[in-house]
Order: sequence, then C-alpha cells, then structure tokens
Amino acid sequence: MAGGQGKAQGRAYWLIAVAAVLWNGFGCLDFTMTASRNPAYLAQMPVEVIDWLDSAPTWTLLPWALGVGGGLLGSLLLLVRSRWATSAFAGSILGLAVSQAWQFTVGLPPSMTTPEMLAMSVLIWAIALGLLWFAWDKQRAGVLR
Repeated sequence: MAGGQGKAQGRAYWLIAVAAVLWNGFGCLDFTMTASRNPAYLAQMPVEVIDWLDSAPTWTLLPWALGVGGGLLGSLLLLVRSRWATSAFAGSILGLAVSQAWQFTVGLPPSMTTPEMLAMSVLIWAIALGLLWFAWDKQRAGVLR
C-alpha cells in the first residue's frame, strides 16, 4: 500500500471515530436530559411526547441507556483502538432494538410518526449498524487491539 493511501485511510479512521463520539455523545445528552426531566430540554418537545415519555415503564430506560451508552463507549474505544469497541457497538444495537421494539409496539404519539421522525429512526439504525461493521472490520484487520 502506498504511503499516501495509508495516511488517507488513517485520517478516515480518525474522522469516523471522532464523528462517532460526537453523534453518540448527543444521544447520551438526549437520554440524560430526557431521563432527568430537564425542564428547559423538555420545553422543546410537544406535550404529547412528554405525556408519552411519562407513561413509559421505568424498565424502558435500561435499553435506551444501553443503546446510547454502548454507542458512546464503542466510539471512545475506537479512539483508543480497543477491540472491545465491537462488543460495545453490539450492546448498543441490542439496546436500540429493544427500545424501538417497545416504542413501535405500544404506539408512538403522532408527532413521532412523521416521515422526518421515521427517517431519523432509519438514520440511527444505519449509523449504529455502520459503526458495528466498521469496528468489526477494523478488529478483523488488526487495527483494534
């Protein structure tokens, strides 16, 4: 492999890892502000969403925390090139799956079923699966130790 191509791949790795930290960091911020019922944060949400959140069973916080926390942990582990990033991203996928299975089973408020919100769900899945694949590929290639 040419030196320039290796540098480009190295830059791409770090760009993806840093972007993953930012993306998953926002997910953790959203979880923390919502779970702690931060008034200023919740004021940005429609009342029907707050009512829906308030009606959610307490156990639903666990898979949500696993989803966002696993994503952030996996991203941070990418930064230190740890092979455990793959496991953290797998945990994140598990949390996401349980959270969204519950959400779509009990029914979402109308403001959460708009095409934009559904597109956001698809984007979240695409990024989560993409990061899992990225970590697995880098682990297989020996980049993650």
